[in-house]
Amino acid sequence: MTYSIGEFAKMIGVSTSTLRYYEKEGLLTPRRDENNIREFTDDDIGWVQFLLHLKNSGMSMAELKQYTKWRAMGDETTPERLDLLEKRKHLVEEEIQALQKNLHVLNQKIEFYKDRLEGNIYEFVLYPGGEAKS
Repeated sequence: MTYSIGEFAKMIGVSTSTLRYYEKEGLLTPRRDENNIREFTDDDIGWVQFLLHLKNSGMSMAELKQYTKWRAMGDETTPERLDLLEKRKHLVEEEIQALQKNLHVLNQKIEFYKDRLEGNIYEFVLYPGGEAKS
């Protein structure tokens, strides 16, 4: 099955300009019909969704381009692709840990304010030995 750029954009949840940009950057190579109109296929769906996951993980355009080039080269670049993905995974895990710490602090402060509203007044201390602030 083939899809026009508009149909494909709706299916994936991106704009047509994003698809054109990805094509210009070499991340996508949609087929063209006899009138030079882009045709996207079911195979393109999985690839674009994967690209979007990589992008949303914080991967730069340069890294996306490199991964795409390695993918096109085939199995001989599996070690390079694996290394790139493992590095990105490590960075995402670090970001998750930082976000979890921030969430913990937010939860502490929320509980502090709820306690205040219930009349339980005390100083909020985030780090013992640090300055108390409310």
